[in-house]
Amino acid sequence: MTATVPASPRASAAVRRRAAWAVWAVALLALAVVAGTGHGGGVWAAFAAGAVAPDLSFLAALGAREPVRRGQLPRRAVPFYNAAHRTPVPLVLAVAYGFSPLDAPAVFAFLLAWTFHIAVDRAAGYTLRTPEGFVRA
Repeated sequence: MTATVPASPRASAAVRRRAAWAVWAVALLALAVVAGTGHGGGVWAAFAAGAVAPDLSFLAALGAREPVRRGQLPRRAVPFYNAAHRTPVPLVLAVAYGFSPLDAPAVFAFLLAWTFHIAVDRAAGYTLRTPEGFVRA
């Protein structure tokens, strides 16, 4: 006989939150495909760049001399990482782009990919970092 232990409310809330982020990531990817169709390779290059760009914040850790443990980001890189991984930043920029007269699909693709990157990170369990450089619980 197998005994099951009910999940704690906190654990089930975390699972629901991660599932919601995964759904959001899929929706963003679908929007990117629809928006990118017919705009050529430049849009797809911008999407690829936007998907990678938030993790360039790790470059701020180069040359850090402080010892770090597994999964820890050096303290000097934390503000850059957290700024690049806050959802409102690309969303506000995308809304501003939407109201601007600018007609540059690559800019929208970049912002969409940036938001997609954050959604995938959250779905995978990666959140913002504590001041000490660890993933927040």
